[in-house]
Amino acid sequence: MLPGRHILRAWFVAAVIVSAASWAPQSLARNTEYHLSIADVQHHPDYAAKVGDDVAFYFGAQRTPPIRQNFGEFVSNKKSNSFGKSDEAACAWAMLSALKEFRDRATSLGGNAVVGVISYYQKQAQSSETEYDCHAGGFVAGVALKGTVVKLAQ
Repeated sequence: MLPGRHILRAWFVAAVIVSAASWAPQSLARNTEYHLSIADVQHHPDYAAKVGDDVAFYFGAQRTPPIRQNFGEFVSNKKSNSFGKSDEAACAWAMLSALKEFRDRATSLGGNAVVGVISYYQKQAQSSETEYDCHAGGFVAGVALKGTVVKLAQ
C-alpha cells in the first residue's frame, strides 16, 4: 500500500466514528410515550399462555368484590427488546411480562387479584381503567405498573 493510502484510510475511519458518535446519542435517547389499550393486551394471542386467568386484574379505580386479605403494594418494571418490532408490539410484550410478574407474585402470596393497577413509569403515577403507559426507545420498550395484591371474596 502506498503511504498516502494509510492516511486516507485513517481519515475515513475517523470521519465514520465522528459521524456515528454525532447521531448515536439522539437515536438511543428516544423516549416516545404511548398510552395503549389494556383491552388490546388482554386480547393478545399470547395473553392466555403468558398471564392466564387465575388472577384477576383491576385497573385504576375499577370496582372490585370485597377484599378479604391485603398482601401489600408491589411494582413491576419490565422491558422488552424492540429490535425488529413496532413500538406497540414491544409495549404489548412488556405489558404481558409485567402482568405475568404480578400474577406470579399474587399466586405465591395466596392472592387471587391485583387491584388498583396503575402505570408507574419513573415513579409517576398514571391511573386509567382503559390505558397503560409505555415508553419506547431505540432498542427497548418499558412498562412499569404498581398494584396491590389481594385475596377477593368469592
